Amino acid sequence: MGLLDILLGRSRPVAPDLDQLFGLPSAAVTLEAAAGFTPTGHGSVCFASVEGAAFDDVREDVRELLDADSEPPVEVSRDDYGYTWLVSRREPDDLPALVGDLHAVNSTLEGSGFGPQLLCSVVGFHHVDGRRLGLVYLYKRGTFYPFAPLPGDGRRRDNALELQIRAALGNDLRVEQDLGRWFPLWGAPGLG
Repeated sequence: MGLLDILLGRSRPVAPDLDQLFGLPSAAVTLEAAAGFTPTGHGSVCFASVEGAAFDDVREDVRELLDADSEPPVEVSRDDYGYTWLVSRREPDDLPALVGDLHAVNSTLEGSGFGPQLLCSVVGFHHVDGRRLGLVYLYKRGTFYPFAPLPGDGRRRDNALELQIRAALGNDLRVEQDLGRWFPLWGAPGLG
């Protein structure tokens, strides 16, 4: 960062640190002890779709890489906004393998030059009372935030629970401090 950047108050964006994903298994232990949430075994990576043969090849490489190791195979879906989601499902008690899947997808896309298209990764959790929770990793920020949709058809979230989870996981994960970046992920595959 140069002197002019400092004087004008500009800052460089935080570099993605995909190794932050490996903090999720220990955070899951804290999450269960503090709030009673356990992993669902579902996780996903969201990225902006790009047209072209090179991107199709990378997407197929990622799918083949993960399909060889998971049962059922990785699913690819598109949401209402046109974003692509790669969804991995593992046994709920095999969170390290799920995190490995998500890391592999992110790393492969990044290594193939498609890092700017990566948006986030989500790992799903649930409570015995039926509540759902997603821990969302923001690729471009290198931080996590909780997303807790309320049950039902309405698009409402449990803000109190999200703040409780932020406080509980502050020592386990790099939590996004700017609440304005805690975007709702309505209907995100892999959340539940």
